[in-house]
Amino acid sequence: MNKKVILRFFLSAFIVLGSLYFLQRLLVPKYASGIVEGAMIAEYYQEEKNHDVIFIGDCEVYENFSPQVLWDDFGINSYIRGSAEQLIWQSYYILEDTLRYEKPKAVVFNIQSMQFDKPQKEAYNRMTLDGMEWSWSKVKSIKASMTDKEKYLDYVFPILRYHSRWNELSKDDINYMFKKPKVSHNGYYMRVDVKPAGNIPDPKPLGDYHFGKNAYRYLDDIVELCDANDIQLVLVKAPSLYPFWYDEWEEQIVEYAKEKKLPYINFLKLTEEIGIDYNTDTYDGGLHMNLSGAEKLSRYMGAYLINETNVSDRRGDAKLSKSWEEKRRLYEMDAQKQYESINEGEY
Repeated sequence: MNKKVILRFFLSAFIVLGSLYFLQRLLVPKYASGIVEGAMIAEYYQEEKNHDVIFIGDCEVYENFSPQVLWDDFGINSYIRGSAEQLIWQSYYILEDTLRYEKPKAVVFNIQSMQFDKPQKEAYNRMTLDGMEWSWSKVKSIKASMTDKEKYLDYVFPILRYHSRWNELSKDDINYMFKKPKVSHNGYYMRVDVKPAGNIPDPKPLGDYHFGKNAYRYLDDIVELCDANDIQLVLVKAPSLYPFWYDEWEEQIVEYAKEKKLPYINFLKLTEEIGIDYNTDTYDGGLHMNLSGAEKLSRYMGAYLINETNVSDRRGDAKLSKSWEEKRRLYEMDAQKQYESINEGEY
């Protein structure tokens, strides 16, 4: 074949593939403002991987615990690998993915997701799965998570899913094509505004209160993965008033924890001891903690981790301390910016 023909072929292929790459970078959601939760999973990969504690789970971890407080008050180096409506099999594969990079001393798993036994919504799948770096853990998580209408190739080549997103494009899509701003603090999503818990809807009776076989299977897998890596697993239920946590669900988790010899902390039963006030410590009527509530909960959690697990105080580590000083600066700056926005009536 003529060399010029070969050169033209490769040049044409490069231009086509390059154009598709740039289009994909433009069209995929950036989650830089508004619904920022979709950016959290990806942020983990930018961090130094020497955490002693990893939190996994849904919004009941990333909105209720502050790694900054865990460091400031206890010297605990932690990260929250949480995402919106993170399903239990996604938590398992995210933990499996995390262990490719580091081995924490403790894993804290919020058990609210036990209520789901099947895939739920593509939008939430995307906010969890798109941010994972490619590995067998991501492949398995995609296949376990896809709804009937989803296609695996749409995850491999996101442009197939987002090619029609032209009418939704904003300045964020252009500004953050290649580099996105950080939206969390070691996985914690900060909110400082206050909305007291008001009329919490009465719980709807369920036809069946038993957790599903699939949910139990992945909970077993999380336990086994932690055991195999000599990691202390701590099960928790965050103090979120809604969605409702049924007594029948509580009984099953208590029994499971007893059977597996695992610690289980239901913070809904400890709100007085922790000092949580649902008039001042929540930003959305009791669903999640605001900054003051998350900091109170984190102090309780930090004391537990120091006293009941082999997690230790690392504030003597000069390099780590310097890193957390910078994180503290950004943490305080974010809080101040939000308070100013409230004062200006933007919330």
